Amino acid sequence: MSFVPHTQKEVSQMLGAIGAGSIEELFNDIKPPLRAKSFNIPEGKSEFEVLEHFKRLASKNHTGLVNFVGAGFYDHYIPAAVDTISGRSEFYTAYTPYQPECSQGWLQSIYEYQTAVCELTGLDVSNASLYDGGTALYEAAMMAVRSTGRNKILMDSGVNLIYRTMLYTYTKNLSIEFVEIPVVHGQSSRDELFRHLDDKTAAVIVQNPNFFGAVDDFTDVCRKAHSLGALVIESVYPISLGMLKSPAEMGVDIATGEGQSLGIPLSFGGPYLGFMTAKKELVRKMPGRIVGATTDKDGKRGFVLTLQAREQHIRREKATSNICSNEALCALRAVIYMSLIGRRGLKELAELNYNKAEFLKSLLDKVPCVKVKRSSPTFNEFTVLLPKNADEVVHVMVDKGFACGFPLGRFYKGMDNYMLVSVTEKRTKEEMVKFAESLEAVLCD
Repeated sequence: MSFVPHTQKEVSQMLGAIGAGSIEELFNDIKPPLRAKSFNIPEGKSEFEVLEHFKRLASKNHTGLVNFVGAGFYDHYIPAAVDTISGRSEFYTAYTPYQPECSQGWLQSIYEYQTAVCELTGLDVSNASLYDGGTALYEAAMMAVRSTGRNKILMDSGVNLIYRTMLYTYTKNLSIEFVEIPVVHGQSSRDELFRHLDDKTAAVIVQNPNFFGAVDDFTDVCRKAHSLGALVIESVYPISLGMLKSPAEMGVDIATGEGQSLGIPLSFGGPYLGFMTAKKELVRKMPGRIVGATTDKDGKRGFVLTLQAREQHIRREKATSNICSNEALCALRAVIYMSLIGRRGLKELAELNYNKAEFLKSLLDKVPCVKVKRSSPTFNEFTVLLPKNADEVVHVMVDKGFACGFPLGRFYKGMDNYMLVSVTEKRTKEEMVKFAESLEAVLCD
């Protein structure tokens, strides 16, 4: 929307309409000490000058690094058709679909997204998406509390710390007891988890692969939790589901995750996409919008918002969610991406990610001062132990052209020399060989 400054005549008309004699009088209720002395707004610039200014700012970013960083957000290839289709004006200008007679295309795109995510996780129902993987996990925790009437949640410490921090922040004013379960050799400690699991537990929260890249099968956790009336919530990496056991196959009740890897660029941190699926019996506790297929009076297929009263947005603490935006454009990109690669393509993509990560492991095994942690199976992300502080190594490797990994010491005490390395289908053999050589030069000289 263009910005058009008001003329003095228009300012006078507006002041007259509200009964104020001047701008100063308009702000009389704000005491002078509370008023901003200056907004530090510079003089206006031409279009050319503004573009040049932003180019100079953008040039300060390192955009040519070879990316081996994961930690929940991944550098996957996005087919050009995703941008082309999602960039059509009838999609990106659409807003809220409360009037189905005007919004059939938009509603159908959400419906197809929900269907695709249910196919991906194997669970029965999906909502129309949430802000990101962390808010989706929070909403799942609240679903479990509402469904069970309990307020104790067990959470594996292998869950992304960003997500755990969001959970603690969003629930700070609520009477919810969190118990963190430590990981042992990269995986969930069953002994500790089962020791704390009881008939007061609302849910067990796990992640697969977890933050260390370790893959696990939580079938036994689901079985034990269900025997005590608790739910199991699993945060998943969607690309990994092309080859790993699905949440439904394990018996998980609610699956959430970050959908950025499904056709959404990293973009310096967002916007991203939180997805959520659940068993059918939990659908009435699910937050956000849910689109259903129906037929009109003439028997023609149509789509509508379903199982959501409009009043939920004004029901305060009784509302199932405080999120009113459905992030539908990001969801559209995800369903376009999944449709383009298909079921077979997702399997091939997952295998490619896994095999390339294993190749890089084999290269790093030959670096004498690097130890690849192999206590657990991994997908496309794994942990290495370095002889130096990982944070310092990361900074040095930037100068060699690599974003080489995530220093685990930033999130976990006592792990200053550990680094998380991620490999996607975009990394070539030549890049990985050069990465291993550069890391050896930095560490072993």
